[in-house]
Amino acid sequence: MTAQSILLVDDDANLRWVVQTQLEDAGYSVLTAGTAEEALTLAANDPPALVLTDLRMPGLSGLDLLRRLRESNPDLPVVIITAFGTIQNAVEAVKSGAYDYLTKPIDFEELNLLVRRALEHSRLIEEVRTLRTNLDRKYGFESIIGQSETLLTVLDMASRAAQTNSTILIRAETGTGKELLARAIHQNSPRKERAFVTINCGAIPRDLLESELFGHVKGSFTGAVSHQQGKVELASGGTLFLDEIGELPMEVQAKLLRLIQQGEIEKVGAATASRVDVRIIAATHRNLQAMIEDAAFREDLYYRLAVIPLELPPLRERAEDIPELVQSFFLKSKEKVGRPDLNLPGRLIPFFQGYRWPGNIRELENIVERIVVLCRGNTITEEDLPEMIRKARPSAAAVSLDLPAQGLSLDSVEKELIVKALEMSNWNQTHAARYLDISRKTLIYRMEKHGIRRKGTDAGPG
Repeated sequence: MTAQSILLVDDDANLRWVVQTQLEDAGYSVLTAGTAEEALTLAANDPPALVLTDLRMPGLSGLDLLRRLRESNPDLPVVIITAFGTIQNAVEAVKSGAYDYLTKPIDFEELNLLVRRALEHSRLIEEVRTLRTNLDRKYGFESIIGQSETLLTVLDMASRAAQTNSTILIRAETGTGKELLARAIHQNSPRKERAFVTINCGAIPRDLLESELFGHVKGSFTGAVSHQQGKVELASGGTLFLDEIGELPMEVQAKLLRLIQQGEIEKVGAATASRVDVRIIAATHRNLQAMIEDAAFREDLYYRLAVIPLELPPLRERAEDIPELVQSFFLKSKEKVGRPDLNLPGRLIPFFQGYRWPGNIRELENIVERIVVLCRGNTITEEDLPEMIRKARPSAAAVSLDLPAQGLSLDSVEKELIVKALEMSNWNQTHAARYLDISRKTLIYRMEKHGIRRKGTDAGPG
């Protein structure tokens, strides 16, 4: 049947003919059936957009037909036609899932109005389903590009954690896609129909952060001219993503701990607490355990957040994923800037794999767009690549390493390499980071991770 098709079911042949004529005159395609059994056969062969059925018929009743149809298509709108004396039965049918009911004798103006409403209702349901499917595709785990073992391990843990309400702590360098992973967790959770609210704890002034998170009441401080909901309340029933949780002030950490433990918040200036139902996903590029040792982060909050710890690998540890990422960003950028004929030769991909990408995926995406915008011809050449990608880097074979037969710890090697680079740079972090071809922030993150400090000082110069 067509998108505007209607299946009319009634044992009264005269009524069927009159209603069919009225609906066809209104532009609808109509099939008719004299029994519920015949209607089920027609609907199975060619599902209609709407069913109009009499309530009382020999054999299966209209209510029986409704139940059978909803088993195979729960969203199919069914309108019950009934005599005035059986309206109570029609009301029961509506409670069982019928869209609405009509009474005999049929008012054809009312019929046309009801049919339009029912078909519009059906169209909206299908539209919502399509939008939801597209949303799942956009923000689901399948939207996270890569097949490396390190990434797939994280995604497997995340997909299992998504089905629970447990708090999650994502640890990763800047630019690795922490928010994308958090959205995918939300989109695959039972909370997907509710809000996903994000707040960057490092991007809001400290004196406003508490109000931004928990809200405030009118008159609680200068400028509080009205009551305001916080991000936590806006996320009620859904998910709250707290990016850069390591930047959260200690006094606000205490309130967040209360939220996680007791499901309560206290607005700024409020006399009583309010209950909320929200799932917390936090993320940070900092070493929170090192911050705990420095009394900069609450230990009890850390363990409440890290019920499910996820560590996103940096791009340099996912070199096998770079070709797929480059291709994805290249196609996206070509469409964005209107260059559909631009080509990227496969021989250039190793240049991207040879760079360490201190800014991770965000840097890769920006670089690809820059190349697409600035390329002079229709084929990207080596000269179109930024100098930092073109220049040769020492390969692993160029570094003299004596590997012990009994094996070694990669963390220990990384720590020793960082210490040597710092010593060679007289503990100047900027120079050491440049030597290791990473950002200063990444160097500091790695130093915190391994507990590296210059002997006799709290921090090295630079």
